[in-house]
Amino acid sequence: METGIRILLLTALLAALPGCASVRDWYQQRAERRAAAQAQSAPPPVSEPSQDENAPPRVIEPEVARRKIKVPRIRSSNVEMGLDYGVLSIEDFGTHPVYGLTAAYHITEDFFFQAEAGRSRGGRTSFETLSGNIQLLTESERRFTYYDLSLGYNFLPGEAFLGRGIAMTNAFYLIGGIGGTDFAGDTKFTVNFGAGYRLVPADWLALHVTVQDRVFQSSLLGATKLTNNLEARIGTTVFF
Repeated sequence: METGIRILLLTALLAALPGCASVRDWYQQRAERRAAAQAQSAPPPVSEPSQDENAPPRVIEPEVARRKIKVPRIRSSNVEMGLDYGVLSIEDFGTHPVYGLTAAYHITEDFFFQAEAGRSRGGRTSFETLSGNIQLLTESERRFTYYDLSLGYNFLPGEAFLGRGIAMTNAFYLIGGIGGTDFAGDTKFTVNFGAGYRLVPADWLALHVTVQDRVFQSSLLGATKLTNNLEARIGTTVFF
């Protein structure tokens, strides 16, 4: 009986040996597949940055066609000088041409000093015309010469447009000052005041239109009175 039991156990052992090998092979194949899957999902190894990667990024310049721009050369000087011409109405002595010189110094963009000198000539009064050969003044005494120093103020500065492509700086200004007038053989203290318009077509050139009244006291015709001598002129000045 003991021999039968031994035979039975030996038979069971032999039958179990092939199953163990199969289970071992199955576990081995599963481990290999898991290792392959982990190898595929693992991130690639990080390499050290190269020397080019540490360099600063390049600046990309756009290829844009550049326009040629003419930059105006604005003169830094504040002095302007020029000539003017117009008409002067000398009270009681008619209206006659007048010409003169002008010099200005711009203190700021709003205020400026202006010096003027001009010359005209007085005509015959109505009394001289009606009286025949009577002359109140000699030819040299009829010469009308003025010189003064004035303070000007620019207001309403802006631009004047000529068509669509031309713009010029302009401004209105008020002016007033004191000076002297040589007329009828005497020098008379004179007060002047008026207004003007300035147009700047170039950075070195200006055009002016000015109207002024020159007031002084006169007793030439027997009665002492203040005479108003209106002047209207156009002029051109150059900046220095």
